[in-house]
Amino acid sequence: MSEGGMFDVAVIGGGIVGLATAMALSEDQGGERSIVVLEAEDGLAAHQTGHNSGVIHSGLYYRPGSLKALNCRSGREALIEFCREHEVPFQLCGKVVVATSEREIPAMELLAERGLANGLDGIERLDPAQVREIEPHVAAVAGLHVPQTGIVDYRDVAEAMARRIAAAGGEIRTSSRVVSCRRERNAIALETTSGAVHCRSLVACAGLHADEVARMCGVDPGVRIVPFRGEYYVLTPGAEHLVRHLIYPVPDPSLPFLGVHFTRMIAGGVEAGPNAVLSFRRDGYRRTSFSAGDTAALLADPAFWRMGARWWRTGVAEQARSLSKRLFVRSLQRLVPEITGTDIVPGGAGVRAQALAPTGALVDDFRIVEADRMVHVLNAPSPAATASISIGRYIARRATESFGAA
Repeated sequence: MSEGGMFDVAVIGGGIVGLATAMALSEDQGGERSIVVLEAEDGLAAHQTGHNSGVIHSGLYYRPGSLKALNCRSGREALIEFCREHEVPFQLCGKVVVATSEREIPAMELLAERGLANGLDGIERLDPAQVREIEPHVAAVAGLHVPQTGIVDYRDVAEAMARRIAAAGGEIRTSSRVVSCRRERNAIALETTSGAVHCRSLVACAGLHADEVARMCGVDPGVRIVPFRGEYYVLTPGAEHLVRHLIYPVPDPSLPFLGVHFTRMIAGGVEAGPNAVLSFRRDGYRRTSFSAGDTAALLADPAFWRMGARWWRTGVAEQARSLSKRLFVRSLQRLVPEITGTDIVPGGAGVRAQALAPTGALVDDFRIVEADRMVHVLNAPSPAATASISIGRYIARRATESFGAA
């Protein structure tokens, strides 16, 4: 517990990365460190954690040696152990990555090589007949079977983490948006919508608002968060038999998005998606969502126009698919030709916090920066949920080294 209203560490953000970091910090030093988690919304896992497709990623896609690759494998193993310990339902159902044309095979082979470099020994190359044995309704010229992939509800994982933080003596405050940050001689003073908080050190895992929080704390983030909305459809019950496991396309290696795919959900049903369209509001889950402030700030940033100059064709195609169910169905038919428009109905949506570099490049790896008595997580997209426990431990180590014996 804190003494005199002073916490050793305040963690901004009640998503899965913030909770995993708070869990690691609260259990270090025998639970003697006082921790408070400050979440802006009235519940945990309100944004990226609670709006993703629930995939436990294998580590297939990530550049060997990157933070994503290093943390995905160890994080996946830690997540599975955590789910078993806390009786969080999950399944290791495996997935198939399919090449639908000969020109995709070189990229698929690169994926296989990356997967092997990242320790996925169970990857199996498939010919068309072998693909059909696993997924009878898929059209492919070749495929990869990745048995390490699974599914879970990350909201359940987040709630289990919150219980563990509380058991270790940590405190979680919802409806506590941080609105100002001021350095004092021996503390950091935070003003939140639920009152003042003082802490000796700070970890910010603010997701969609990561760059804003960093600037509020006097730290130059070096990136801008660009929100990309991912929209899902759901297969009707009569069409669910068309998908047995998880079905992914071969992704564009130059983009940090995996493409529209099929995902069986842990609670039942099958999702199809997401696409990736620019959102004009950081928490813009609907097509009509709009924030004048968010939009103006984005349009005023030269990096945004540099990104647009490179990717405008992709952006137009994604926007067209967002507005046209027919085009969305056509993209699904590349994987499962039998899918028709009557087989899918609108589902949910998520917003990805994607860091944009000043050059206009989309930051692909996790991005974490340190300042005096602060650590800011500035880019933690997929597979951050899968890797969250490993990332949390990594951030906790860096924080401990940076803060000293906080």
